[in-house]
Amino acid sequence: MGLFEDLLVLDCASFIAGPAAATMLSDFGARVIKIEPPVIGDSFRQFRHMSGAPKADIDYGWVLDNRNKESLALDLKQPAARAILETLIRRADVFITNFPGPIRDKLRLRAEDVMPLNERLIYASITPYGEVGPDKDRTGYDSTAWWARSGLMDHVKPAPDAPPGFSTPGMGDHPTATALYAAIVSALYRRQKTGKGGHVSTSLLANGLWSNGVLLQAALCGADLDAPRKRSALANLYRCGCGRWFILAIINDTRDWPRLLEALGKEAWLDDPRFATSESRSAHVPELMALLSAHFATRDWAHWRETLSAAGIPVGQVGRTRDHFDDVQVSENEFLREIAGQDGLRTVDSPIRMDGPEKVRPRMAPEIGQHSQAILRDLGFSDGEIAGLAGSGAVGLT
Repeated sequence: MGLFEDLLVLDCASFIAGPAAATMLSDFGARVIKIEPPVIGDSFRQFRHMSGAPKADIDYGWVLDNRNKESLALDLKQPAARAILETLIRRADVFITNFPGPIRDKLRLRAEDVMPLNERLIYASITPYGEVGPDKDRTGYDSTAWWARSGLMDHVKPAPDAPPGFSTPGMGDHPTATALYAAIVSALYRRQKTGKGGHVSTSLLANGLWSNGVLLQAALCGADLDAPRKRSALANLYRCGCGRWFILAIINDTRDWPRLLEALGKEAWLDDPRFATSESRSAHVPELMALLSAHFATRDWAHWRETLSAAGIPVGQVGRTRDHFDDVQVSENEFLREIAGQDGLRTVDSPIRMDGPEKVRPRMAPEIGQHSQAILRDLGFSDGEIAGLAGSGAVGLT
């Protein structure tokens, strides 16, 4: 069943970052109960219908970030539903939420509301901008808090005067989920030593700053980030004859320059005074880039990958999402795993590996309230009581 087979996790969160942390726990065997509203469910179920989202018959976002879970549909505004939630909290090991502060206040889901019910509970919180401060209750997404506000959006663009680029869906949510997973596991270790639970948290902004840490630390140390950055012909993008792009990533050019020229069959460039030293190559970047661009355009990526890799030159293809379907490296490492009973449908595995305890085989994400009846029966409710709860709207059944 997995490393965390004895853990009960309540996923009382929405969209991506909070639920994805619960999914990571479920990959190692934790039982995760997804708490969502009846009828409409978690609003992330509507993502694929939003303007600009890729269209597909399968709810891909839901499959990815809510696999392995059970769905309990509760209207937490109703006292009967609240009582059910509190019963589960008393039994749970981890409670995850990323609801905005005002909603937590309204639904009594703050740490001070939840933690007194269970002294061993780990209360795990994700916010856009942090737990305190003037922006603590602001609504935010990874595009606004992780990507834009952190400074990443300003730096990741082709030229200083180019407009900023948009992030891809979930681009900051999944790293933030990984941070919350780490916080939860740290708290579980502390609980093992003390017997007590606790409140752990992370935020999209904190993770954005961490992702932008090198340049942010440079600024903190007095670096001028507005100064024009010198380009390097040996750490740059080039286009192959097949139209595919790759990145050349030579850091030690004194060592790798002769290797590169040998791989390219351009040993004569060693005698070109413009490129004889690191300093002269740095002074003649446009000329060297033009020569390299013209040469790389003569062959396709398959040739350059084999040739440059054999020479020990660090390069990387600018991948396209569909490239991973048939990538042997991805396949042999099982980065894409088949979902049980879904005729070969695969999902993206979470990035943490461990020797010994195996991850569970992914199971399909649940329908709204798919497990409500079974969960309530486990809590001691009769079929008649469950029917009454469903009739009142406190509980949703599939």
